[in-house]
Amino acid sequence: MKAIGQHENGGPEVLQFVTIPKPVPRPRDILVRVKAVSVNPVDAKVRRGMIPYAMSVANPPLILGWDAAGVVEELGDEAGRFKIGDEVCFAGVVNRPGSYAEFVAVDERIVGKKLKTLSFEEAAAIPLTAITAWEAFIENMNAPKEATDPQRTALIVGGAGGVGSIAIQIAKRVCSLYAVATASRPASVEFCKKMGADAVIDHTKDLAIQLKTLGLNGVDYVLNCAPLTNFPQLVPLLNPLGKICCILAGEPAKALDVSGLMLKRGMLSFEVMWCRPMLDVQPEKQGRLLDEVADLLDQKVLVSPMTTVMDWSEVQEAHRAIETGHTVGKIVLKVSS
Repeated sequence: MKAIGQHENGGPEVLQFVTIPKPVPRPRDILVRVKAVSVNPVDAKVRRGMIPYAMSVANPPLILGWDAAGVVEELGDEAGRFKIGDEVCFAGVVNRPGSYAEFVAVDERIVGKKLKTLSFEEAAAIPLTAITAWEAFIENMNAPKEATDPQRTALIVGGAGGVGSIAIQIAKRVCSLYAVATASRPASVEFCKKMGADAVIDHTKDLAIQLKTLGLNGVDYVLNCAPLTNFPQLVPLLNPLGKICCILAGEPAKALDVSGLMLKRGMLSFEVMWCRPMLDVQPEKQGRLLDEVADLLDQKVLVSPMTTVMDWSEVQEAHRAIETGHTVGKIVLKVSS
């Protein structure tokens, strides 16, 4: 089959078309004919060899891409959640080959149904970001999925990115929070508002001052979609008994000063969406999560964050764009045979 792979770590130029064998599904796997795959910052980090627990060029070619949609082509011996011909979407897992390929084998337990009303491109933009944002708010920070206090507030740092754009929607439309997002460019600000943010503030300026102009002395939940270097700025923004969740994607370990959380009884957690499938911690929860997200998409509660569609032959250009840190929403590659 045709795929996009790399034989060495480096810049986008290392990504080239290759011919490799079609994967053989494991017992709980389904084999999916890939129709579309989205590009995430983690793709670029794995491409550069920055994530030690991910696939590597030690066994070339390395195939990236862990956010895709397609059609079930074959079932493993013990697979029974889907049938051949079903349309599905999934995020996969970084210690197995990715979806920059015509076919990919993926554990059926972490796969969700794809709505017929969504294009494959729209569906491919959802799994990784939705799982990440959902686990952060619903599981890590235990934000209720029903309105209990209209005064509860959330700050999403980096609201215009893939995770941030879904996180705004989950905070606002699923958890009924007053959602404040951060963005620094006009296009990013407008996109955050389009995703449902009640207010947008500039993360290049003093956040506390900007929150006060909104009548907020602090927030109850903080989702940090940005590097951990900004952590010291976030702690003072947290209300007593508040919660902070930081998304991690291969950042080097570093000491964090959490003393500011102690008197507040603040809670700090980290979100790595690969935890469940890699460590076998009820991976089926991710499949059910994606099915619930699909229902919310069908009800128009959530919308796909897809903003750009490119052919997979343009993968190098897509990687250059994602590494600028200035993309809005999600870039999706259409996989053509």
